[in-house]
Amino acid sequence: MIRIIMADDHAIVRSGLKQIFAQVNDFEVVGEAANGFELLALLRQVAFDILLLDFDMPGISGPELIIRVKAHRPSLPILVLSMHDEPYVAVRAIKNGASGYITKDCDLNILLPAIRQVAAGQTFIAPGMAEKMLFDETSNSERARHQLLSERELQVLHLLIIGLGVNEIATQLAISNKTVSTHKVRLMEKLHITSMADLIRYAIQHRIGGPVFSQTEPEGTRTAGEIQL
Repeated sequence: MIRIIMADDHAIVRSGLKQIFAQVNDFEVVGEAANGFELLALLRQVAFDILLLDFDMPGISGPELIIRVKAHRPSLPILVLSMHDEPYVAVRAIKNGASGYITKDCDLNILLPAIRQVAAGQTFIAPGMAEKMLFDETSNSERARHQLLSERELQVLHLLIIGLGVNEIATQLAISNKTVSTHKVRLMEKLHITSMADLIRYAIQHRIGGPVFSQTEPEGTRTAGEIQL
């Protein structure tokens, strides 16, 4: 039996996965967490075999959370289940200790084998993502600017490009407005960008935020509020 802990801030996602796993003979969900702090507390309370981890949650999340989890449980298999299909996000997750990376739009014939393989101590990268990681062209400095961002700056970037304001981002990430504003200033400096229009343009050009950015459109045809992850 594979004992699973799920960490995802969306209750409906956890509920849906629980229903799926209840129909799988060798799976058992033994714990749930809605944020990084709940997860870290849960690590000390429950015996389990694998962590199914959402990459973006309020508070501690992403590679920072992976590092903290591994500090408590160095040999724990972690399978990241993320909405992000950008190769650099997957690379950061793996480098920081995750054993696998799949996206939330994957089929069950990807998800279930991934859980079994990672729980068995192996690595699993979704085939499409593995190909992107292998052939991603990030050698020139213009393309690589966003890879210089910190994890929190990346989170703020993703929320900015879907149209959230500073106050909304602060609430989402459970940090202060001032901290969000500081991250916004710093990330725009690192990207050599001075306006939201340029930020949206950069996100579209470099496919930051999901499949929607792989579409080629005339510049200016979308506003920040119209772009969704």
